[in-house]
Amino acid sequence: MSTATPTRPTAPPGPARPRPARPNRAVRVGRWQIYVPLALYLLFTLVPFYWMVVFAVRPRGSTSLLPWPISTENFETVWNGLGFGVFFANSLKVGLASLVATTVVALAGGYALARYSFRGRTLFLVAMLCTQFIPGAMMLIPLFEVFRTLDLVNSLWSLVVAETVFQLPLSLILLSGFIRNVPVELEEAAWVDGCSRLRGFLVVVLPMLRPGLVAVGSFAFINSWNNFLFALMFVSEQDKYTIPVGLAFTLGEFSVDFGALAAGGVVAAVPVVLVFAIIQRYLVQGLSAGAVKG
Repeated sequence: MSTATPTRPTAPPGPARPRPARPNRAVRVGRWQIYVPLALYLLFTLVPFYWMVVFAVRPRGSTSLLPWPISTENFETVWNGLGFGVFFANSLKVGLASLVATTVVALAGGYALARYSFRGRTLFLVAMLCTQFIPGAMMLIPLFEVFRTLDLVNSLWSLVVAETVFQLPLSLILLSGFIRNVPVELEEAAWVDGCSRLRGFLVVVLPMLRPGLVAVGSFAFINSWNNFLFALMFVSEQDKYTIPVGLAFTLGEFSVDFGALAAGGVVAAVPVVLVFAIIQRYLVQGLSAGAVKG
C-alpha cells in the first residue's frame, strides 16, 4: 500500500515586485525645456565676460580667441599708468563707508518701525517706497547745492552721503521686516532677566538679523561700487575718481585701448564676484527665509 508524501502548503502568491519605472518621455522633454534655455542664457551672460578677460590678458596686437600666452601688460598699464590703484582705493573707501552708514541707520530706523506704534507709520513707509521711483539724475542739482553749502563738493564724503540717502529707504524697509519677524517675547524675556532695551537688542535680536544685515550691506556696497553718476558729478579731481569714472576716462577721443579698458573692467568686477561668492549663503537666507529659524 503506497502512501502519498505530504506536500508543503504553498504560500499564496504575493504582490508582484514593481519594475523600476522608466523615465517618462514627457519628463525628458521637460528637462530639455529647462536646460536649453538655461544654457542659452548662461552663454549669453558669460560670453561678454569671456571676451573681457581675453582682451585683458592677451598680448597687444594679438587676435587669438584663446588667451595664450597670458600677458599682464594691460593690467600694469591700467594699475600704474592710468592710476587705477588710486581709483580702486577710492571706490573701496566709498563702498565700505556707505555700507556702514546705511546698515547702522537702517537698523535703528527699522527697529523703530517694527517695535513702536506711532501715528503716520504707514504713511512713512509708503513715502519711503515712493522715493524708489525718483531717478537719481533728478536729484543732482539739489544735492549739488546742498554739498556746495556744506563744502563737500569734490570730496569722497559727498559720494558716501548721496549713496546712503538713496539706499536707505529700501534698506530700512527690509530690516524692519526682519526685525518684525523676531518674536518680541524674546526681548521681553531679556528685559525680565535685567537687560536694558539696548542690551536686549544687541544680545537677542541682533544675532538673528545676520542674513538681513548681510543682504542690506551687500546691496549697499555693490551699488556704491558701481555708481557712476554721482562720482562723475560731485568729484572733479582725478585723484578722487572712483573706478566707474576711471573706466570712462580710458576712452580716448579718437581711439580706444580695448586691452586697458578690459583690464580695468576685470579689476572692477573681481571684488564684486568675491563678495557674492563669500556671502551668497547668507544672501539667499536673507532674501528668502527671513531672520528667524524654527
